[in-house]
Amino acid sequence: MAPVSDKTYDLIVIGSGPAGEKAAAKAAYFGKKVAVIESQPVVGGAGVNTGTLPSKTLKESALFFSGKYEHGLYGIEKKLEEKTTIDDFFFRERVVQTTVEQEVRRNLELHKVDLIHGAASFLDHNHVVIKRGDAPDAVIRGDFILIATGSYPFHPANIPFDSEFVHDSDTILKLKAIPESLVVVGAGVIGCEYATIFATMGTKVYLVNDRDKIMPFLDHEISSSLVEHMRNGGVEIVFNAGVKSVTKESTTADIKKHIITVLDNGSELKTEMFLFAAGRSGATAGLNCGAAGVKIGKREVIDVDAKFRTSTPNIFAAGDVIGFPALAATSMDQGRVAVSHMFGMTDLDNVTRTFPYGIYTIPEVSMVGLAEHEAQEKGVDVCTGISRFADMHRGRIMGISDGFLKLVFDRQTLQILGVHIIGPLATEIIHYGLLLVQDKRSLDDLLATVFNYPTLHDLYKYAAYDGLGNRAGYKIKK
Repeated sequence: MAPVSDKTYDLIVIGSGPAGEKAAAKAAYFGKKVAVIESQPVVGGAGVNTGTLPSKTLKESALFFSGKYEHGLYGIEKKLEEKTTIDDFFFRERVVQTTVEQEVRRNLELHKVDLIHGAASFLDHNHVVIKRGDAPDAVIRGDFILIATGSYPFHPANIPFDSEFVHDSDTILKLKAIPESLVVVGAGVIGCEYATIFATMGTKVYLVNDRDKIMPFLDHEISSSLVEHMRNGGVEIVFNAGVKSVTKESTTADIKKHIITVLDNGSELKTEMFLFAAGRSGATAGLNCGAAGVKIGKREVIDVDAKFRTSTPNIFAAGDVIGFPALAATSMDQGRVAVSHMFGMTDLDNVTRTFPYGIYTIPEVSMVGLAEHEAQEKGVDVCTGISRFADMHRGRIMGISDGFLKLVFDRQTLQILGVHIIGPLATEIIHYGLLLVQDKRSLDDLLATVFNYPTLHDLYKYAAYDGLGNRAGYKIKK
């Protein structure tokens, strides 16, 4: 006998993060009856509350309070009258988080989406039970269901997380003071972002990585440059080392150095705080996916096909819960594409395979397309061209002394295969590069384009001229 439903919907969305919100709004826009179930008291998921926007806002706060990019720019040094407090540091992050959370909530209300707070789990492939604390459980039915529950920080058993001195990438946002010293484990995107943020704020940072490179998907020249910037900024990087143990010396008189991190290479680090940022898992525990026939893969992520359909035909999944690439930007479109396939819409039937990566370290890194080593591994005869921020007139106006843009192109056809940038505003100026790669443009197409002068987009032209010179074996006069 089928469960008795309180309500029936065309679509039930579990999770209100980037994928869930955009999917719900799109389905409702096209006249579907939609419910969103959110387990947390706030909406917006990690993108709004614990991940994307908070860390990016803290990066801007660190730059503001440190004056890192303004030292000597106008002939005087920027000095703050008082030492930055933790409330100062988190002020803008909390403003942004609160504002955007309210925007997500209003968007769901505008589209007349039913928002239900509670913990969702499957009864079968159409019915979901919602536990709502002290209120009675509710059961709702959906013709289609989208799982968009996101991910959560992985917790190794040998690390004593306490959300006070030993943190993950969620609880680090609840700091009560800016630490004087910090161990960050994991040199992926999250680890590198927080390492540079806290180092910019004056924290002594140790970045521990179990490999010999940071973010190996980056072009090697870019990653090497970022390592150099990090070291110059006070980050001590320990490569090829894992964590053996983390302990707290509660009896020590020096509370500023009471976290003892022992590495498997035999070294020992004493710091005030510890941050583990080496991996996330799909938030599928408690969903009872087995009752709906939904298969779970490695790291608790949900397996989907090209249409974002799970092993159960009427149940789809999108966002971080399906794993790579786990970007807010792609998650939004995954949710929209899933809705298109559910209801036979023809507006958007796939997520583009060409998209940029934005890494909000200090300095920023952004990339699209193939790295030089990737192109070489594919057997492509490639050439490269580089231009530097400091050589651009706009760069001189802004006082930018470091950073560069690198073009990777086919030596024979001049087709641009990849664009890689490290420097201020890299995540903004990458989008012209996105179009170049996506539309398979050549250096000739680029050089025939006129940009405003002076702007940082001149980086593209001068990298193209440099590339032509490298291809011909000499430097072309620019």
